Amino acid sequence: MFATALHNFHQELNTRVFVVPEPLKKAALGIEVASKTLVGLKELVEQEDFEDVPQEIHFFKHLKPCPMSYLIYFTEMRTCELRKPKAGVSFQTRFYKKELRKINKFFNRNMHFVRYMEEEHTYLDHQFFTRHAQQNFPITPMLYHYDYAEFSSSHDMLWAQVQAMYRLIHYLRDALKTLNPSSEAVYLPQKHHVMLWSGSKTALVELIYALYASQNLNHGLSDLSTLVASFEDFFNVKLDGIYKTYGEIKARKGSRTKFLEELILKLEYKMRQDEA
Repeated sequence: MFATALHNFHQELNTRVFVVPEPLKKAALGIEVASKTLVGLKELVEQEDFEDVPQEIHFFKHLKPCPMSYLIYFTEMRTCELRKPKAGVSFQTRFYKKELRKINKFFNRNMHFVRYMEEEHTYLDHQFFTRHAQQNFPITPMLYHYDYAEFSSSHDMLWAQVQAMYRLIHYLRDALKTLNPSSEAVYLPQKHHVMLWSGSKTALVELIYALYASQNLNHGLSDLSTLVASFEDFFNVKLDGIYKTYGEIKARKGSRTKFLEELILKLEYKMRQDEA
């Protein structure tokens, strides 16, 4: 039941939200979709509750923070768009850099928890992600309406904020690069060597979706649009209409993962050659 709600949430993000180019409209729609998903999850918890403690921990550690993190992210993104100076590149640059410094302070304040999560520890999960300790964690005012005793643990909101801040860093860096394109190296000091994708774009989309589904990039925090942008930058390619391409991949007759299967065969062949 929870998995279906999260699947539908990601579908709406990819097909309705990320395709909107205008930041304020994207933020407003993202807030709407995330809020609707959280309301639906809360109703499911009220109706069904959890079978056991491990399921409760999984929900508050891995499921609820996903739409909550997007709610926080789009709220922060909307606030930035409304508060940023309307004119003057230097004023806007200072504004975005100040926002980045705020994020750094947030991570410094919560470094121990962030390390706990990023190193994938579990020994405090019962304290952090079950509802018995919920009352000990302070909630920011803008999110009070999601602070229900039966729908909150002590740290699920903090974990959602961490994920949201990672996304906000990408948003702010992109904004700075747009304002100062000649200073891109300042924000991306480890510039990679030029790599050109010489295969088909459909094959690259198949690879991107496979990595996105694996949730092995940025601890599963990267959204699809960020992942696509990273591949476009790294391989110097423009991927237009990825949702249409993905639909065509899903509609294939026979094997739908041709490129991934080809990779497996070639790697197996290379390993056999090396061993020979």
